[in-house]
Amino acid sequence: MTKLINRLSKKRLKTLGQPPGTLIFTGEKKTEEITITIIDYDENQYQEKKVKTVEECFPFKETPTVTWININGLHEPYIIEQVGEYFNIHPLILEDILNITQRPKLDDLGDYIYIILKMLSYDEGKRRIDIEQVSFLLGSNFVISFQEKEGDVFNPIRERIRTGKGRVRKMGADYLAYALIDAVVDNYFIILEQLGEEVELLEEELLTNPAPETSVKIHAMKRELIFLRRSIWPLRELIYVLERGESKIIKKATLLFLRDVYDHTVQVIDSVEAFRDIVSGMLDTYLSSLSNRMNEVMKVLTLIATIFIPLTFIAGIYGMNFHFMPELAWRWAYPIVWIVMCTIGILMLFLFKRKKWL
Repeated sequence: MTKLINRLSKKRLKTLGQPPGTLIFTGEKKTEEITITIIDYDENQYQEKKVKTVEECFPFKETPTVTWININGLHEPYIIEQVGEYFNIHPLILEDILNITQRPKLDDLGDYIYIILKMLSYDEGKRRIDIEQVSFLLGSNFVISFQEKEGDVFNPIRERIRTGKGRVRKMGADYLAYALIDAVVDNYFIILEQLGEEVELLEEELLTNPAPETSVKIHAMKRELIFLRRSIWPLRELIYVLERGESKIIKKATLLFLRDVYDHTVQVIDSVEAFRDIVSGMLDTYLSSLSNRMNEVMKVLTLIATIFIPLTFIAGIYGMNFHFMPELAWRWAYPIVWIVMCTIGILMLFLFKRKKWL
């Protein structure tokens, strides 16, 4: 968690001392080419194409159809600046798009709504959750999405637009924004399912064969859940503001769908909280397990020491080497001492067994 906080702090340092609205990408430097995809549609027609320049997006601003402009890559701020200039986006909003350390939030600026979400993916190789910031600009007839890199959870929506299935082609840009948000939230359930499997494996390891590495895994899982909670928790307030219906961009027909997303968000948050409680309990169980194992070891050592205390006492007496000790000259003294010592040891073992100390 400390490394993560340090990494986020370093990203924020890039913008310190800069005037408000300065466009600086706070992510890692990339060399990949930024890709821009346009999907324009209504109930009767649909077109999709990739464009090489931002200027090719401009004619779609005033069309009566719904336009979805998706920009993959934020490492060239001048492209974001061009989008902002033509679509009349506030410089502070453009700054937030490039600052990928933002929490999920919503800004309603009247003519458009700005939304920040965290899109999750699970890295099977590294066995960790990767978090990517996704920003949306929702206008009366357009949605512009900004992603850090290629790859997202929106392919089912693209397919519904292409095939005309569902309501998306019959509704407006606000419904498209809802569908994109819903795809992000639904993907949380997939991530939580994979995370639940990790928690179950960790719990099984804790109960069957806890090792020092188990503690490291528990702490790593706890850090994942803390960061996951930080990325998801503000989403509930964001959806709540949208589904109240105070924005003129959100139509009444879309509000019911937003309420459904709100319910899903509450379920996700409840699941994250449940996992946090389980992992916190696992840490307590691990510490209790270590304490119990230590107690068992100390118990065995104490019993062994208790058995040898009277035997040591007898050996100490006959190790004093006084001249006038009659037993030392007796022929059967040595075997009798052994018999007495063994009898004491056996009787003490029997006593401990009877008291269920062994």
